[in-house]
Amino acid sequence: MNPRYTKITFLLEIIGIVLGVIFLIPFYFVLINSVKGFADILIDAAAWPQEFLFSNYLKVWDIINFPRAFWNSLIITVISNIGLVVISSMAAWKMVRTPGKFSKILFVLFVSAMVIPFQTVMIPLMKLGGTLNLTNSIPGLIIMYFGFGVPLSLFLYHGFIKTVPIEIEESARIDGCSQFGVFWRIVFPLLKPITVTVVILNTLWIWNDYLLPILVLQDAELRTIPLATSSFFAQYTKQWDMGLAALVMGITPVIIFFLFLQRHIIKGIAQGSIK
Repeated sequence: MNPRYTKITFLLEIIGIVLGVIFLIPFYFVLINSVKGFADILIDAAAWPQEFLFSNYLKVWDIINFPRAFWNSLIITVISNIGLVVISSMAAWKMVRTPGKFSKILFVLFVSAMVIPFQTVMIPLMKLGGTLNLTNSIPGLIIMYFGFGVPLSLFLYHGFIKTVPIEIEESARIDGCSQFGVFWRIVFPLLKPITVTVVILNTLWIWNDYLLPILVLQDAELRTIPLATSSFFAQYTKQWDMGLAALVMGITPVIIFFLFLQRHIIKGIAQGSIK
């Protein structure tokens, strides 16, 4: 037996397993009830289905026009991620490589923006968005995601870039590389771990976001998956069978994406927080 494996370690493992099971319970309820009839859900939501009604998924596919909602969510998430990566990485690199009072003040302002609740700027944002014709349009929503997503992304890039040796950039400049070339050919490839982390975190946020899209997008054909799913949960009627099936269809792509890249999260954040 490993001498370092103590009773406390065993107890912590048991606690971890119990907590893991507790966190998985909601997924069980969602999956099981997504293939039940509405009456069976009301009778016993925890019971195993007597009959698996996979037709719920086919109905949801047609009712909410799932391909359209999926495409809207995909376009918004992908373009927002690309913009956030480009803007945040370049801004963070410039701040780190040009130290001074202005860079410090600018960095503090960006970090401070992370603690401002969305609800405090919600009404002014909608007024400004209406003035600039950004409401009820996917490009307008993407621009707003740029504004809300840059502070955290820049913060992560800022810490990671400090670990990149400046001598590499100086050598590239001596060889005749331009400032633009130094960043995209030398620095940016070295930022892969933190870039993957930024993409994952922003994807989970943007894909599942409900509040900002419901404020900005009014037309039915512009609805994202969370907005389309919410149509099953009205004030007086809740179609649990359809709604839970829609939830499963909505979260499956992002769960697959997260599981595929999750090993980069801890690596990227750990390396980015060294300094």
